[in-house]
Amino acid sequence: MKFTLSAVAAALLIGAAPVAFAQNVAIVNGKAVPTARLDALAQQVTAQTGRPLDDALREQLKEEVILREVFMQEAGKRGIAATPEFKAQMELARQTIMIRALFADWQKKNPVTDAEIKAEYDKFASANAGKEYRARHILVEKEDEAKAIIAAIKGGAKFEEQAKQKSKDPGSGANGGDLDWANAASYVTEFSEAMVKLDKGQMTDAPVKSQFGWHIIRVDDVRQAQLPSFDEVKGQIAQQMQQQKMQEYQQSLRTKAKVQ
Repeated sequence: MKFTLSAVAAALLIGAAPVAFAQNVAIVNGKAVPTARLDALAQQVTAQTGRPLDDALREQLKEEVILREVFMQEAGKRGIAATPEFKAQMELARQTIMIRALFADWQKKNPVTDAEIKAEYDKFASANAGKEYRARHILVEKEDEAKAIIAAIKGGAKFEEQAKQKSKDPGSGANGGDLDWANAASYVTEFSEAMVKLDKGQMTDAPVKSQFGWHIIRVDDVRQAQLPSFDEVKGQIAQQMQQQKMQEYQQSLRTKAKVQ
């Protein structure tokens, strides 16, 4: 059997075809769209969404990659890449990608350690240990008004109703003066010093002056502080500390930069 040169060439092309298509997603207007482009998009989408790369998603992304190539070719025909607006946007995009990569690399090399997280938790636990108070207050502008409210409550008026009607603290006033559970350090000094002297169910006999006005305070309950366990807040603390470290890193770069 006699083989011509054209027959051999055709055979070679047929044999190479599966390899070429394995390397490319498609051929769009004669231009190859490499599979690597689809793989990069798939990696980005699955990382952002958490969705597994099944056949249905891969087909969607394949169509997306083809559409992008179609649009890019059209943009090329129209000379979009040569416009000043495009060049400016490309520079901003390049900066964004580079900066994101810089920060990702720095975080990878400077992780928050378990020891640092535990130390931060211990500091938080120490600052919030002790007693918590379930208090109510009524806040008014003038001392005489506060004294009148105290007299009214001692005469039988309900503390909660007086708070709803007369307190200028919009947050707690609508809830009958309820401040929920908190430790004494959560309040301004004058308020906390007066509050901790009260027993459960007791109200201040005299108005308490602070920078906000005049307070009438009542303690509804007292308990030992109930703090979350280390495991419950470990992730949150790690995230906050990593953000803080990143801010410090960014600020250190800005401080060291010579800006004229």
